[in-house]
Amino acid sequence: MEEYLLKIKSQTAMKEAVERVKGAGKKVVFTNGCFDILHQGHVRYLSEAKKCGDYLIVGLNSDRSVRNIKGKNRPLMSEGARAELLAALCFVDGVVIFDDEDPLAIIKYLQPQVLVKGADWAQDDIIGAELIRKAGGEVKTIPLVPDISTSGIIRRIADLCSVRNS
Repeated sequence: MEEYLLKIKSQTAMKEAVERVKGAGKKVVFTNGCFDILHQGHVRYLSEAKKCGDYLIVGLNSDRSVRNIKGKNRPLMSEGARAELLAALCFVDGVVIFDDEDPLAIIKYLQPQVLVKGADWAQDDIIGAELIRKAGGEVKTIPLVPDISTSGIIRRIADLCSVRNS
């Protein structure tokens, strides 16, 4: 088994990792998303998120939760494939899959010190922000890479397919 696959943890194992990291006086950072087609914007975002602390956890929406959020044709890649791609990134320390439509329960469970989202989220709309701030933590936003999104990539592929089929 590839060593990077050990970064993919159950929620219980991730909680234990968080406690070890905090016990060593280090700062835990949490972000989340679907990461359906990993692209340049995701890589830059996660690299910047890692700079906000010592241990970066990526909460990954399960296949079921992605379907509930984005529709029956998503995700394009399974949660296992998405988790493996994220775990292979050198700046991601852990990946945990959650089944809810939003990450509030996993944020409550893991209690990270820093919560990070893309700048397309208003600070007041970031799920879990109030919880993190009340615990003395920080909430940060990271600018997005312009003109790069999973939805945009899907649209471009669909356009190419329709041109070829015409």
